[in-house]
Amino acid sequence: MKKTVLITAGDPLGIGPEIVVKALKNPRVKAKCKAVVIGEPNSLQRAGFTPDLAALIAVETQTRLPARAVPCPEAGRVSFQAVKLGIKWALAENLPLVTAPINKQSWALAGVPFTGHTEVLRDATHTEGLMMFMSGSLRCALVTEHFAMADLPRVLTQHLIQTRAKSFYQALKKMGIQKPKIAVCALNPHASDNGQFGNEEKRRIAPAVRALQHEGILLTPPLPCDSAWVAHVRGNYDGILCMYHDQALLPLKLTAREPIVHITAGLPFVRTSPTHGTAFDIAGKNKADPSGMIAAVLAASNA
Repeated sequence: MKKTVLITAGDPLGIGPEIVVKALKNPRVKAKCKAVVIGEPNSLQRAGFTPDLAALIAVETQTRLPARAVPCPEAGRVSFQAVKLGIKWALAENLPLVTAPINKQSWALAGVPFTGHTEVLRDATHTEGLMMFMSGSLRCALVTEHFAMADLPRVLTQHLIQTRAKSFYQALKKMGIQKPKIAVCALNPHASDNGQFGNEEKRRIAPAVRALQHEGILLTPPLPCDSAWVAHVRGNYDGILCMYHDQALLPLKLTAREPIVHITAGLPFVRTSPTHGTAFDIAGKNKADPSGMIAAVLAASNA
């Protein structure tokens, strides 16, 4: 029996509608799941959406969208409403949710009080949803997410590190890894060389690691990021815990050999997405690569 999967179409001016339609036409997706798409209908129809591909929950515009693909308040409002509907249905029916890219600037212009999907999901589900990424045997998770580099020493607390590490450990166990081994990245280069530049390793990361090791969770001491990633790519660890956004996404995108899927772990339902953005520069030109969306839909249907 095919699993029903909810899919939000993302920003109507971006490549979201195109990659959703292309994913729905993929033979593996068609064989695996039955889709319900939530989004702005005109943009989906321009991308080739037809009723035989999936059920559609339409989110109508209130004002005309611009002809060019640019950040705009109405596109932000529509994409946010689609996400809210998707979460509502996912919670009510215990269905997996796949989200196409939104534009953060459009959300801000629309007055949306959230930075992105993860923050909305946490607020709606009252959970500590974890940003996690997977490509084949490569798996990483973030301790902090969308923050300026200058804010990291303030944001990166021992409690937050422990919370994220424990969520990552549980998520890996749910994937069938009985005793996950996790590499922990340091914040500073060379893990600060015993405090020569920075002390976050000694004051925050190492104490968090020791506390979780006492609970039986297999974590390394804080390692230099480059060394940790090389070891993970070689298969020495089941996952890698990164202190900030680019510490995870840059190495992952350079080393991944399969499409990357973004997973929000720790929610009451499964949520996945591709890891790219709205790509306004190619929107409406039939140039978007749907492989990330296909992988996200298949991951949600297999969960």
